[in-house]
Amino acid sequence: MNTLALLDWFTTPLQHEFMVKAILISALVGVVCSVLSCFLTLKGWALMGDAVSHAVMPGVVIAYVLNIPFAVGAFVFGVGSVIAIGYIKAKTRIKEDTVIGLVFTGFFALGLVLVSKTPSSVDLTHILFGNVLGISNQDIIQTVIISVITLVTIAILRKDLLLFCFDPTHARSIGLNTGALHYILLSLLSLTAVAGLQTVGIILVVAMLVTPGATAYLLTDKFDHMIPIAMASGVFSSVIGTYISYHIDGATGGCIVVLQTLLFVIAMIFAPKHGLLVRAKSSDKAQNL
Repeated sequence: MNTLALLDWFTTPLQHEFMVKAILISALVGVVCSVLSCFLTLKGWALMGDAVSHAVMPGVVIAYVLNIPFAVGAFVFGVGSVIAIGYIKAKTRIKEDTVIGLVFTGFFALGLVLVSKTPSSVDLTHILFGNVLGISNQDIIQTVIISVITLVTIAILRKDLLLFCFDPTHARSIGLNTGALHYILLSLLSLTAVAGLQTVGIILVVAMLVTPGATAYLLTDKFDHMIPIAMASGVFSSVIGTYISYHIDGATGGCIVVLQTLLFVIAMIFAPKHGLLVRAKSSDKAQNL
């Protein structure tokens, strides 16, 4: 591809207002999801992210029926799912991963039923797969507000959240309210899931909440470096994935997540310290000694 063709590839979509909006919102959501992804990766909450992102679906549908912001319904059901997980775990002998699977599939199934029975002029299946190319100004405002709230909260509580994710026992011993931090992180997760609905939908939002952090985790051992690496990965895949979806007329959310996954695979193979190639070389050297 020559320089002129490459320039045309990038500039042609920008002639459409809906593409400019889609690229900017995708980049913003990529930043928010990537930052939160680092904390979820450190905490080992990938499955919890999956649970919350799926559990918000009935809340979004009910919010639509009641004509209130999606974020309100999603927040209530996201936090409600976490409370349900904690209650069932405390009252039964079932292990946490099983409880998470039960709760999030139950909530998700309820959401599907509500979608099928809700008369709507809006295609609520966009909740599942995202619709960033058709995002409304109201949804843009909502996404920006959620993003600002999430990023500001993380910036203020960054050190406390980091210690809570890395070593909750030590965090508790020095006087931090780990219970509050637990629910703050889960609340941010619920809100971020709503922001991700507009770009990739419920089904794929968990990838945006896990993959950038996992990619960065392979590339660095320092958390201060992990966040910018994850952000770069998230923004790059969100923006370029949106471009690719335009040129191939494919699903935007799918293109974004496929690109994120490719970046993870590349990091997994070529990471300078933890990549498969480096480990294979180290193994060969050990055998030759």
